[in-house]
Amino acid sequence: MEKSQNGTKGKRLTALDVMRGITIVGMIIVNNSGGSESYAALRHSDWNGLTPCDLVFPFFLFIMGITTYLSLAKNGFRAGSGTIRKILRRTLIILLICWGLHWFDNLCSGRGFFDFGHLRLTGVLTRIALCYCTVSLLVLYISRRAMACIAAVLLALYGAALLIFNGYCNDLTNVNAIVDRALMSVDHLYTKRPVDPEGLLGTIPAIAHTIIGFCCGAMLRSDRPLAERLLALMVAATVMMTAAYLLSGIMPVNKRVWSPSYVLVSCGMAAAMLATLSWFIDIKGYGRHFEFFRAFGVNPLFLYVGSEALAVIIGSTGTKAAAYGAIASVVPDACLASAIYSVGLMLLMGIPAIALYRRKIYIKI
Repeated sequence: MEKSQNGTKGKRLTALDVMRGITIVGMIIVNNSGGSESYAALRHSDWNGLTPCDLVFPFFLFIMGITTYLSLAKNGFRAGSGTIRKILRRTLIILLICWGLHWFDNLCSGRGFFDFGHLRLTGVLTRIALCYCTVSLLVLYISRRAMACIAAVLLALYGAALLIFNGYCNDLTNVNAIVDRALMSVDHLYTKRPVDPEGLLGTIPAIAHTIIGFCCGAMLRSDRPLAERLLALMVAATVMMTAAYLLSGIMPVNKRVWSPSYVLVSCGMAAAMLATLSWFIDIKGYGRHFEFFRAFGVNPLFLYVGSEALAVIIGSTGTKAAAYGAIASVVPDACLASAIYSVGLMLLMGIPAIALYRRKIYIKI
């Protein structure tokens, strides 16, 4: 834990693990509704707009940007061959796990063992891998101060593309849908909606999003007392949320296309949440009240991947339908029954999370 009163650099803030754990818990819950009906807060916005569900993934990318700074700062951001190999190896592992999960889902859904023609290449883990790799390699060759400028340029160019090329149309004329279909077969894309929510073009603002987290990581690693760093982070959060509000008049907040206003508002909210958590945990010492979330936060990707694999297994074997049916027979409210199921699956993942945490076993992906 950081020494909060003297400004010296120590281990990364406990609040980072806690917030990442809260994010992973949220991702598991929103990805695993029991039935067809869910509370609005547990559903993504249909198009423009923002729900709590829309915040979990961007919060993870924001935290990943911070931890990328903290990790690479240990060797002074030197572009050694060992560092580059480590970045590329981790990127490839995450990509292979992502595609392996999609393959496993297809296999359990009745597709052939060698049916790779319908393998979804995009997805949450694909975006995580591409953002991590791009930002990590950039900072090895570009000054940290220039990173903020790169984020601003990426958001400006992408925002212009959205406005000029039907980026806010929820159909196949959307620039995101056009680019994805030009570069990949439709069989490799998310097909439940016209616009793939993790498409290739939308990865550009997601990279900017991760860079913003990276810049906040630099802010948190300064030599000032922790309270001053958290105040600066809260000021940055306020500026980003204000900018998002002003920008939303011409570029609405939209998670599906990862609009610039969405980047700013979600990064602002993430920064504000981290500053608040760090105040209570790292300064006031209330960390013991957040141990459950920290257990998820120290093995985030392992637990997320595990929950996705578990969801495929219980879905294909009929276990999900039986479990939800049992809950619905007791709880007449369909939304509440669905929420109980999703929370139950999250708590099930809490068993390995707590076991690994107590044994100080950290599985890095």
